[in-house]
Amino acid sequence: MAASILFLGFLALMLLGAPLAVALGLAGTLSILEAQLGILSVPTNVYAGIAKYPLLAIPVFILAGLIFERAGVAKQLVTFASSIVGARNGGLAVVAVLVCMVMGGISGSGPADAAAVATVMIPSMAKAGYPRAFSASVIAAAAATAILIPPSVAFIIYSVMVPQASVPALFAAGLIPGILAGLSLLLPVVWLSRRHGFGLADVGPRPPFWQSLRQAVWGLLAPVIILGGLRTGAFTPTEAAAVAVFYGLFVGAFVYRTLSVRALFDVLADAAEMSAVVLLIIALSSVFAWAGSTMGAFDAVADAAVHATGNEMLILLLLNLALLGLGMLLDAVSIFLILLPLLTPIMAAFHWDPVWFGVMITMNLAIGQFTPPMAVNLMVTCRVAGITMESTVGWVLWMVGAMLGALALVVAFPELALWVPRQLGYVG
Repeated sequence: MAASILFLGFLALMLLGAPLAVALGLAGTLSILEAQLGILSVPTNVYAGIAKYPLLAIPVFILAGLIFERAGVAKQLVTFASSIVGARNGGLAVVAVLVCMVMGGISGSGPADAAAVATVMIPSMAKAGYPRAFSASVIAAAAATAILIPPSVAFIIYSVMVPQASVPALFAAGLIPGILAGLSLLLPVVWLSRRHGFGLADVGPRPPFWQSLRQAVWGLLAPVIILGGLRTGAFTPTEAAAVAVFYGLFVGAFVYRTLSVRALFDVLADAAEMSAVVLLIIALSSVFAWAGSTMGAFDAVADAAVHATGNEMLILLLLNLALLGLGMLLDAVSIFLILLPLLTPIMAAFHWDPVWFGVMITMNLAIGQFTPPMAVNLMVTCRVAGITMESTVGWVLWMVGAMLGALALVVAFPELALWVPRQLGYVG
């Protein structure tokens, strides 16, 4: 009965429109009361859910991403990428993809990446003859690589919930799949641009290479400092986030001189609000997770799924389809917190590598970030472009197909995710 209250209560609350944190916490609390597990376990698990050292990195990385966004790093990266690609058919669309990938290596957040690049790129692409719906689709899809290319907030949360996968191992494992996902987008972007003649009006002079490199090097150095420090052991992921914040402050205040005291106050307020939402969901999801694991509900569901069919590939296919569907409706953090207690026993039953499994799940959720109807990245780019999400469907489905191809390669060849962490000694 208590297990039914846990799952059915959660679904009922979600259908009634309750916030995710409320639905998770209330369903968990009601099932704890029914099972007579002790009401004091609720505040204990709320505290225990966020009293974890790796989670300190989340608000700090969120702050770092916002600082780099407001500092104008994206603008300098666009100029530098344009100096490489040049004015050609589809050139600005390629620039948008490449800049999103670099910004993803700084922010770790798809919506933040999408906002920073869309603000700079969409007006320029419109002048060059790109439809706003196409531009919004390209940037939303490319920004989804932010949760794959390290540092990634999603990987940090996965590591907390699946301790067998360390943050450095996940960061390393996301590198090749993230780059592969980004490069896969270039195929439909270039093909569609040439087919429809997008970018033919892009006849402006090519920015000087060395001058644009000098301006962009500060942004290009950010992922190098973060990942280099992690690899050499100079600092932990949480310390890397703090280093990124101070580096971003230095660049914004003293190099580009775009961060005023007022702007910094706004950045701190926005980061605090975003962090509070994420950490509140994590805290209350801990009640849900503890109730389900203590009652054995998650193991029972996983056992039923495994015994329903012994076909590993069928389970993997169904799992990916379910994740793609949920990714269209919920954000990555929410899906991790809801599903990982259920999916971890399945992963253990089939002896799947936890690092590869985390990358596979995250790739599914990255695709969901720009797939309607609830695509968070697409919401951001459509707002910047001043268009409806419906107008992007014909374009964005090409991007979805391309990234699904990259996901299929990672599922079929796990070594694409595991080779880098294996070479670095993070996995055996």
